[in-house]
Amino acid sequence: MPMILRVLATSIVALAIAAPALAEPAQDPAIAKIIDEGMQRSEVMKTASALFDGIGPRLTNSDNQRKAQAWAIALLKSYGLANVHEEPFHFGLGWNLDSYAVNMVTPRKLALTVIPIAWSPPTEGTLTAPVIVAPMSKEEHLARWKGKLTGKIVLISMPGETSESKDAVFQRYTDKDIAEFDHYDQPVFDPLTKPRWLKSLMFAERAAAFAKAEGAVAVVTMAYRDGKLVSGEGYHFQPGHTLALPAVQMAQEDYRRLVRLAATGTAPQLSVTVAAHYDDRHLDATNIIAEIPGSDPKAGVVMAGAHFDSWIAADGANDNGAGSVALIEAARLIQKLGIKPRRTIRFALWAGEEQGLLGSEAYVSQHFATRAIDPALTGIEAYLAWDKAFPITPKPEYATLKAYFNVDNGSGKLRGIYTEGNPGVNALLGDWLAPFKSMGAGALVASKTHGTDHESYQALGLNGYQFIQDPLDYETRVHHSTLDTLDHMRADDMRQISVVWAGVLWQAATSDKDLPHPPLPTQPVPTDPFKVADPDD
Repeated sequence: MPMILRVLATSIVALAIAAPALAEPAQDPAIAKIIDEGMQRSEVMKTASALFDGIGPRLTNSDNQRKAQAWAIALLKSYGLANVHEEPFHFGLGWNLDSYAVNMVTPRKLALTVIPIAWSPPTEGTLTAPVIVAPMSKEEHLARWKGKLTGKIVLISMPGETSESKDAVFQRYTDKDIAEFDHYDQPVFDPLTKPRWLKSLMFAERAAAFAKAEGAVAVVTMAYRDGKLVSGEGYHFQPGHTLALPAVQMAQEDYRRLVRLAATGTAPQLSVTVAAHYDDRHLDATNIIAEIPGSDPKAGVVMAGAHFDSWIAADGANDNGAGSVALIEAARLIQKLGIKPRRTIRFALWAGEEQGLLGSEAYVSQHFATRAIDPALTGIEAYLAWDKAFPITPKPEYATLKAYFNVDNGSGKLRGIYTEGNPGVNALLGDWLAPFKSMGAGALVASKTHGTDHESYQALGLNGYQFIQDPLDYETRVHHSTLDTLDHMRADDMRQISVVWAGVLWQAATSDKDLPHPPLPTQPVPTDPFKVADPDD
């Protein structure tokens, strides 16, 4: 070896001896036990079948949701979890769907694909009437139909054009796909504008009242996806603000058929039967809470959550039954270890997520911090006002929460964690994901993700995170649709979700380090301080 290389080699060895070793994530034998139990003796699909095939959909505050909650409580207790209980929050009316049918009677007999809109009133037996195509989406449209709706079933949606599917309906993320999520999202604070969908919901109540006053007998809306998929999403659950007429959502293919027939000849007649009933005895809905107590009462709490409620068109298997049964399985895997974590691990099955994160929002308000929101606001409007209300006043429990981890993007396997623009958490979250890189769950991306319960935590400056998941056919076909059944879950993915989630929770609960705490949010300056309020808001 040349002299210069010998000198360099000697120097490198000396430096290596003198320099401290790079820190490695602690090796924990519990992780291997979680992987072994979760992969070799998983109960997650058995649990899934019991819930989805045996009980079915879980509309917030319905009889079936209460049945499912009693089942979940009994199962969690059977695993030995502690402090298993329900925590109530104000919600609104219960609504239970018993049976329904909509048929075209003329010009030919045909069973139509529909679902009643949740919290819409029943029919009095079977009603038969002709349709009228009367699109209405804003107040100025109403005058056009004055005097024309008596005795009619009102097709209120614009039929639009049929879709052309150009993208694959089933997808797994590549590393390149995930890397595209690693960007900082510029925050936007706009205190003036209500979301467009809220205005649409508020108008739906007004349009139904107008149609009833004009003598109409029912309202039909068109589903937002083709493929004979319907959802039945409804948001008028506050007493005194339900829809005035029976309302059903119809598959696009059937809806457009009626529109064409009405345009080319005598308007088709439909028979409509909806047997449903409201329940005003229980205006509170409930979250389910369970714990694995920690060995150190001063070490704080780590939480995991998934929403237990669903829509009614199918069984709520993927949204978010998948997260719910994976959470139950993760709790079983950790409990099976037979050793206490240092921190308490608290599990939450939320209600009211589909109506606006209402269950998790109520929980964080009850336990961690309050916001100065107008107490007169309720339901969707309260939810939308909540994250714009300041100041935030922390409660004693605020400092005890070390992390919250959420699953709610279907049943695709976990690929990593959205860090919500907080780079300070990367090192520790990376350590906790490290044992699962070979399972595909090692990514950390800076972008935010929206529309689920971790947002209730982030809104208060708490460490709340959602996992990245393979999309499968969740958004394209399954989400909020008649396809949301157990058939669209992948058993291998569900085992992986349960194992990775349990492993991350275990490490978060036993680590001697805390995730860096985000700052307590304070009143932001409007992103556009020169914006003028929209008169329609």
